[in-house]
Amino acid sequence: EWPKWWRGVISVVELDPGDADGVGAVHRSTWKSALPYKLQFDSEVERVEKFSRIEIRAFGELDGNGVWQFHDEGVNTRVRYDWRVFTTKRWMNLLAPAARPLFAWNHNTIMHWGEAGLKHRLAK
Repeated sequence: EWPKWWRGVISVVELDPGDADGVGAVHRSTWKSALPYKLQFDSEVERVEKFSRIEIRAFGELDGNGVWQFHDEGVNTRVRYDWRVFTTKRWMNLLAPAARPLFAWNHNTIMHWGEAGLKHRLAK
């Protein structure tokens, strides 16, 4: 449901539901940024440790891996997401050495949108 609360997420479409635990599930995500471009990539769930860890593989215009980790802290849960991806868009890779600060600002803006949207959603 990211598109409902995360500005910048245009769509997330389930391509494959995976098994009963979600392993093998594939979703196609389309993101827009503060800069005038979009990224589309698929995410496949590769491993699930219930209530502890989810590992995904991203491919398409982003390529790499992500790991969600969940830690019980009493009445709260700490969530950490490590996202190690690179772009496959040729123009982005060619501009990256000079445009790295701009791309970093753009990424941080999108993450701020997600943080703000999640805080608003959780406050309801």
